[in-house]
Amino acid sequence: MEEAQEIPLLVIVDAANVVGSVPDGWWRDRKGAAERLRDRLAAGGLPGLEGPLEIVLVVEGAARGVESVEGVHVESAPKSGDDHMVALVTAVYGRRILVVTADRELRRRVRELGAEVTGPRTVFR
Repeated sequence: MEEAQEIPLLVIVDAANVVGSVPDGWWRDRKGAAERLRDRLAAGGLPGLEGPLEIVLVVEGAARGVESVEGVHVESAPKSGDDHMVALVTAVYGRRILVVTADRELRRRVRELGAEVTGPRTVFR
């Protein structure tokens, strides 16, 4: 009998919100700041989260065009990053999802769809 493979926790990261939570000059180079966040996630996942993770980093605006790397799939939102994240949550309904953002309205929207939420500090523990 084959063992069932565990479906990884889908972690959707609001790049603009997480990058904006640390006043390190990110506003001078939004794309570079998103790339640094991507690399941090690829190197260490999210501290405190165990088991298999599938990480999706959603970028928007000046950060569009950031490339995916092993361990982190990057999605460039065609318009609103928040709307794109809601669409991603909707597309995988029924799967365990964690959205990383401090945006209150986005948190409300994805919770209504069954996602869990956590804030940017999860990334920087």
